[in-house]
Amino acid sequence: MIRPAVSDDIEKIAQTYDELLQWEQENGSTTNWVSGLYPTRKVPEDKIPVGEMFVLEENGDICASMVLNHDQLPEYADIEWLYPAENNECLVIHTLCIPPSKAHRGYGKKMVQFAFDYAKTHGCKVIRIDTYENNEPAKSLYQKLGFRIAGYGECLFQGLIPEKLAYLEYLL
Repeated sequence: MIRPAVSDDIEKIAQTYDELLQWEQENGSTTNWVSGLYPTRKVPEDKIPVGEMFVLEENGDICASMVLNHDQLPEYADIEWLYPAENNECLVIHTLCIPPSKAHRGYGKKMVQFAFDYAKTHGCKVIRIDTYENNEPAKSLYQKLGFRIAGYGECLFQGLIPEKLAYLEYLL
């Protein structure tokens, strides 16, 4: 079941971040996220009260989480989007996380499909997402679901992590 996250989910969501970051530390990173910097429990602490955090729960376990809102990074303005949209017409997916223990079960696809439905019911006409340029699993998933890569650009993620991002969009 995919549902809005509640305050009781904060610790479980943070644990999924920690699990992924630990796995990447041991096996190589595809996200370019940094333990202790991003993502941390501050993400659900900030996003749950404003209704922007969603989780996929199964048998009491948090199997996936994401943030849905209209917040586009400043770097989004530098991308030549094929589908123009005002902020309120554009849903942005942030921090989609599936912990390694829950990988390869279709949860990423379910979360993105939820975002499609959410966007439609909230009057959006475009969905956008960014991901680290070397995050091939994420780019592959998004492209299989119909997203197109609109471009690549460099940014200083969280004001601290230099990275090159792939920016993707989907026309509803």
